[in-house]
Amino acid sequence: MSHDLWRMGFHLMPPTGWLNDPNGLCQLSGTYHVFHQYSPDWPAADAPRGWGHFWSRDLVRWQGGGSDFAIAPDTPDEASGAYSGCAVPFEGGVRLYYTGNVKERGDFDYVRTGRRSVQILVESPDGLRMGEKRVLLRNADYPAFCTRHVRDPKVWRAGDAWWMILGARDLDDRGLVLRLRSDDGITWENTGTVRSDEPLGFMWECPDRVALDGREWLSLCPQGMQALPWANGMRDQSGYLPLPEGETLGRTGDLTLDAGLFRRWDCGFDFYAPQTFVDESGRTLLIGWMGTPEAPFESAPDGLPWCHCLTVPREVTAGADGTLLQRPARELEALRGARHELTAGGSLELGEHRADVLLAGAAGPLELLLDDALALCWDGAELSLRFSGSSVGCGRTERTVPCNNLRDLRVLVDSSAVEAFANDGALVFATRWFPRAERLSVALAGASGGASVWEMGDGMAATYA
Repeated sequence: MSHDLWRMGFHLMPPTGWLNDPNGLCQLSGTYHVFHQYSPDWPAADAPRGWGHFWSRDLVRWQGGGSDFAIAPDTPDEASGAYSGCAVPFEGGVRLYYTGNVKERGDFDYVRTGRRSVQILVESPDGLRMGEKRVLLRNADYPAFCTRHVRDPKVWRAGDAWWMILGARDLDDRGLVLRLRSDDGITWENTGTVRSDEPLGFMWECPDRVALDGREWLSLCPQGMQALPWANGMRDQSGYLPLPEGETLGRTGDLTLDAGLFRRWDCGFDFYAPQTFVDESGRTLLIGWMGTPEAPFESAPDGLPWCHCLTVPREVTAGADGTLLQRPARELEALRGARHELTAGGSLELGEHRADVLLAGAAGPLELLLDDALALCWDGAELSLRFSGSSVGCGRTERTVPCNNLRDLRVLVDSSAVEAFANDGALVFATRWFPRAERLSVALAGASGGASVWEMGDGMAATYA
């Protein structure tokens, strides 16, 4: 079959090679910039890892996505990769902070020995042209209780101060975040830590600060979570912890958070390493990697020359009881084309595997079925994302979360990516799938008032022309 069937129209994906963590998300003078981890030479052994780059004026039609690095791992301090980081717009353009990874040759465990984690700064006037790289922090600059795993800087400004949080693993194999402060964003000092009261994984990757309505949340990706009953055996998870009222990440001292308040960003199969940013309109937007570091299922079936994609931009707002809600950015509605009405017990067949499906709610159990292979099911107590026994899921099976009331459900289908948002974005599922049918079929069964289904256009067509 043609792999063109799986090329996406509104999810960012590489032309060839491997894509993972979103990096350096920002908006500069009206243009959105999305950098990401990129290995254009994948699947070659030891393919170099740097940053790729897309940009857009409207979050819908994108440019970039070429096979060249935006930030290449071309110095000794990033010999094993230019790893994840963030962007901070400032008067001269944008500052990009990231981790240079170096794995020394030899008999090392690469946890306590043999690894260098270097924090690097590069400035750009426009997000396209890159200046000289400057090393800011090395292993000797981190607290003595840290292992060699310190990475993924998130930087922001508050008043006259610059603040940084770094994901870390300590010598007791517990994840934590380091807090650092600077007067100029260049010279940094350690000012404290953020930990959990109970163990929450052995390493915290991709820390992020979310600030909404006068409150803050710590977003994090804890590793070592596979034994927890809700983790589905997956080592790597992604979620957030609310800070106590009045507390902030931008202050000195140590902070302990309640591990029992950890909530997942996404309950699907394919989600990790999200990053947020505040755009020029004041919205907080999130983009995640639709993949996981050690997945037991396929993300590139045989012969596919590219691997992984990013989620659509999601607008984040504060919900009740410390929760965060996620909704697809409203700009995506510009891609809506022909509209169809789908009644309960009915089905549709569309010309492309791209659709926006909206259900107003459910009075009783229902099932939304895509291609007779992927079902979103609600039974009155749980919401499930379920693959049939076909090869479409490439090893994915079922994900289920408690849900005693289904008020609304929106599903975005984009060739080989599906994202579902329930109850105003309180519950979210992201998954890859690899359909075999030439046309998308959508069927609805159960106690529902029906659904609106829009065919979706292709915002990536010019990028890959």
